[in-house]
Amino acid sequence: MTQRAEHSTVMDRLAIDDLITGYAHAVDDGDWDAYRELFTKDGRADYRSAGGIEGGCEEIAGWLSETMRHFPVRQHLIVNRRIALATRDGAPGDTATVRADYLNPMRLADPAGATPADHGAMAPNYTCGGRYAFTVHRTPEGWRLAEVVVHEKWRQVVPNGKV
Repeated sequence: MTQRAEHSTVMDRLAIDDLITGYAHAVDDGDWDAYRELFTKDGRADYRSAGGIEGGCEEIAGWLSETMRHFPVRQHLIVNRRIALATRDGAPGDTATVRADYLNPMRLADPAGATPADHGAMAPNYTCGGRYAFTVHRTPEGWRLAEVVVHEKWRQVVPNGKV
């Protein structure tokens, strides 16, 4: 691999890593416009293993917008990212896959109506974990998500104040 190809590979890996971080931020912040911008025009996501739906980006963004209202406090931690770049004639290609573990602590909406800032809220804590499988494509706008598949491995609901 030439020095130019190595530099390009490093830059691609950094851009892909930033894309995955952008995904976590968009979901956690409820920024559904930013979420949509992360995907290719025909991008799809599959949340069925976590009790969700599978579909195109627009459908998924709408579903997430409604579903995440039940979780006013959320934080996706996407770790152990393994990026596999496709190559073409020894140079970086235009597709990649990313396998990454996630830990997703959230707080369910308080049935008594307390706000997330109210530390005395009695809403339960909800945590789940698993692995994402991302497929990404290089586009004229940069790297974008072509497919997101969630493989939830576990979940736990704990009443607030309990360990």
